[in-house]
Amino acid sequence: MAAENREWTRARDDLMDALTGLGFREELGAAIVRNLGSPRAMERMTAYLRYVKPRKEELVVDEMLAICSEIAAWKEKKASEEANAAYNEMLYYGLDQSS
Repeated sequence: MAAENREWTRARDDLMDALTGLGFREELGAAIVRNLGSPRAMERMTAYLRYVKPRKEELVVDEMLAICSEIAAWKEKKASEEANAAYNEMLYYGLDQSS
């Protein structure tokens, strides 16, 4: 198994253990894993579960949505920065006249 797969599996298992340890259903954990999708996001969710120990499913889902929202905002920021860099390069060097 590749190191990346081991990391993903470990993060998923830790998240599921933390969630079921609080008395939540495995189905909720599976849905959260699907939505978060990355080991780092799952680690953030696991930390939330272990430190806050929420009692309601709504709080768990709300935190998952907050993490997903932060990831989407970060991706949008990075895409914007790349587009801005390309635009600045075009302004500095001009358009290719040979086209």
